[in-house]
Amino acid sequence: VQLVESGGGLVQPGGSLRLSCAASGLSFSVYYMTWVRQAPGKGLEWVSSIHTGGGSTYYADSVKGRFTISVDNAKNTLYLQMNSLKPEDTAVYFCAADSWKVITATLSEYNYWGQGTQVTVSS
Repeated sequence: VQLVESGGGLVQPGGSLRLSCAASGLSFSVYYMTWVRQAPGKGLEWVSSIHTGGGSTYYADSVKGRFTISVDNAKNTLYLQMNSLKPEDTAVYFCAADSWKVITATLSEYNYWGQGTQVTVSS
């Protein structure tokens, strides 16, 4: 199984980015997919989760209304559309996958996780 994140970069406050997580080697359409982030010098923070089969979505209060999680099952890809970005959104963003509904910031609690993509929000 491989999860590969992409789409990170440098963006100004108020800007937008879309992160992608390409999955291979798993039955993508029956998993819970999650985004977790780690800001510089801080611990991991759970951001958002989605069930790829049913479409149920879950968000941390810190991103609710600004971020949108989605999947394209035909492409085995998870997305995170991030709008109205703030400097405090600066972090490495990881995607993770689990066959059960896992809502945690601890990556090792998931079946699989990727290497992360850096998002920097700065003027």
